[in-house]
Amino acid sequence: MAAATKKIREKLSPSYWMRFIFDPMHSLPALLLLFIAELAVSIFVIWKIKYTEIDWVAYMQEVEGVVNGTYDYMELKGDTGPLVYPAGFVYIFMGLYYVTQHGSNIRLAQYIFAALYLINICVVFQIYRQTRKVPPYVFFFMCCASYRIHSIYILRLFNDPVAMLFLYLSILCFINDRWSIGCLLFSLGVSVKMNLLLFAPALLFLLMITQGTLGTILHLTICALPQLLLALPFLLVNPKGYMVRSFDLGRQFFYKWTVNWRLLPEDIFLNRSFQIGLLACHLTALLLFCFFKWKKLYPGVKLSLWMKPLNFKNLHPIQILLPLFTANFIGMCFSRSLHYQFYVWYFHSLHLLLWCTTLPVVVRVLILGLLELSWNTYPSTMESSGILHLCHGVLLLALWFSPYFSMEKITLAKGCKDKGCKEDHTGAKKMK
Repeated sequence: MAAATKKIREKLSPSYWMRFIFDPMHSLPALLLLFIAELAVSIFVIWKIKYTEIDWVAYMQEVEGVVNGTYDYMELKGDTGPLVYPAGFVYIFMGLYYVTQHGSNIRLAQYIFAALYLINICVVFQIYRQTRKVPPYVFFFMCCASYRIHSIYILRLFNDPVAMLFLYLSILCFINDRWSIGCLLFSLGVSVKMNLLLFAPALLFLLMITQGTLGTILHLTICALPQLLLALPFLLVNPKGYMVRSFDLGRQFFYKWTVNWRLLPEDIFLNRSFQIGLLACHLTALLLFCFFKWKKLYPGVKLSLWMKPLNFKNLHPIQILLPLFTANFIGMCFSRSLHYQFYVWYFHSLHLLLWCTTLPVVVRVLILGLLELSWNTYPSTMESSGILHLCHGVLLLALWFSPYFSMEKITLAKGCKDKGCKEDHTGAKKMK
């Protein structure tokens, strides 16, 4: 009787319920509630907020050309210009073309993208749960506090969310030591949109660490084969045209759509020297993080062209996620242009990156809010672009000084997982 009374009192105490808000080890109830809320929000958005046509019709026109027998990428185009996405995009959106009555059934397409969003959220939730790093209340900001993300998925029907789903599925495989399947999924994502290549430097780094040189070659082959097989019908007709169109790294962007460089005049924005300078900064930042930060996650590792697979069968998810997410984030920081739909490229990784820094919680939440403000300002202004760069700069600097780029911190996280300790919302460790 006394034991039962004690158990009831424990469950009635504020501390018992507070752990479902602040303790990463008890995030599942919050995630379930948020998923239900997201389902309701998605249906509400479809029924109550007007759909805005941007690229969907052009997507349908581009794949319709393939349906009609055109396999020369130089001949495939829509209202917004030529087809500039790899072959995986063509096959996936060809399927949507048929399912939605040649693209005319917009409402059905919205439901499909709502389902895509919900699946993506579930995958992201599972990745975060395995890190045991982010407190449950943070997922509210991920789900319910982003108008732009819901718009990208449900009101705009962009192809970016399709690519990102493959990316997060591949990451889920990586943290569960399924590197071959993960590389296959990553390659499928790249075949939809090549922005996933921003993760490629970190993936190469992780493959060398976990698989060694020979294993890396094998997994890179797994990445390459889907690209070749999917593109084969187009390569047989016009190989140069396919490569030029689908992987055009030098393509110019329109100044009117830029989110990040509105604070510069258009002539500087379009200047090749400026763009080369951004690329140089991008590569420099990647190299600095690779040799001075990522490497610290794996004590005793010596980077070289010839490496043997090391015994890292039980990598903590943070050891995989930090290199991948920071590589992508660095690419976003130094991008020569960010369009509104590109927000989805890093949105779901921001929360982990922020909670792997020593920034005060109020500053982390403030950064999330300011980023949302910047991405929701249309058209972009000098102020919104400036705020975006300020947030990027603060987060990048905080990541550089993050204690999580050390095996000591990772070991502590593993110890928490094994011994049952938890990390409160201020970042302090304590035992149950």
